[in-house]
Amino acid sequence: MTAIKSADIDRFIARPDPRQPIVLVYGPDAGLVRERADALVRASVEDVGDPFALARIEGDELSANPMRLVEEAHTVPLFGGRRAVLVRVGPRHNIASAVESVIAQPPTECRIVIEAGDLKKSAPLRTLCEKAKVAAALPCYLDDGAALGRLIDDEMRAGNLTIAPEARAMLLSLLGGDRLASRSEVRKLALYAQGRERVELADVMAVVADASALALDSLVDAAFAGRTAETETQYGKASASGSSPASILSTAIRHVASLHKMKLAVEAGDSIEFAMQRGAPPVHFKRKDRVGQALRSWTPARLLRAMQQLAEAALEARRNAALAEAIAQRVLLSIAVSARRRDG
Repeated sequence: MTAIKSADIDRFIARPDPRQPIVLVYGPDAGLVRERADALVRASVEDVGDPFALARIEGDELSANPMRLVEEAHTVPLFGGRRAVLVRVGPRHNIASAVESVIAQPPTECRIVIEAGDLKKSAPLRTLCEKAKVAAALPCYLDDGAALGRLIDDEMRAGNLTIAPEARAMLLSLLGGDRLASRSEVRKLALYAQGRERVELADVMAVVADASALALDSLVDAAFAGRTAETETQYGKASASGSSPASILSTAIRHVASLHKMKLAVEAGDSIEFAMQRGAPPVHFKRKDRVGQALRSWTPARLLRAMQQLAEAALEARRNAALAEAIAQRVLLSIAVSARRRDG
């Protein structure tokens, strides 16, 4: 198997194995997929702006002409040097036959980087690349707390800054769901703090935790507390204020992850009040009633199912942009109804 383990991915990207010239980058975090695919391309060619060094193929084109990939993979660069092919493929594109052909005739002087979305374990493209010795599959899952912490520390170090513990905890709670979006927010914060030595909590609140983002708390709190009518009202307010379905779903995913962690602490013997105080950051006093109600209503198993439900809705919304608004509203109302149940 040539599926690269998460702990080894950064090392592989820094020094790609020449014995694996075909690399599939896939997963639910579209920003991380794009970041890693771009990093592989930069590691493979001298100048990404040189069309003779880097060929770009879209999924539609490759689906219509599968042999294009083999042709590009074995094209000799006009002016010498290293070469790469970047393939961007969507969920509706079937390029398995094209990849199968290039696996049978792997290039020696070219790297093929395939940037895909979230692929099931049984997806033909993923199966091909995981089984082939000349290919590598790099999964890109949503950043956990440790990965986000490293991202924050790296960007602070690059800006010659330190960050206060409470500011770091608040920033962690506001990031996630998309690596590029998270990195953009941290860089924006570092730029805001230039000229000083340390980033404080007030800086995070001013730059990252804007009013529209904080307003989403009322929506997710209502949903997980089982208040269906209020959920519908708050969704309308969030939508009217300009919050996108993607940001609403990202907020809900962060919230359910936080609830799950607090609920596990309660199951281990902590009081609900103590669990909320130990949150990172602690639950704001204005939210304690709703969050406490959610912690009394939900079990860890049901919270995990809600997390999966939200993740699937986020993926569906990305695939069907025209229906994203309806998808996000539907899943939050479904969660509000589920919060009323006490079983399982």
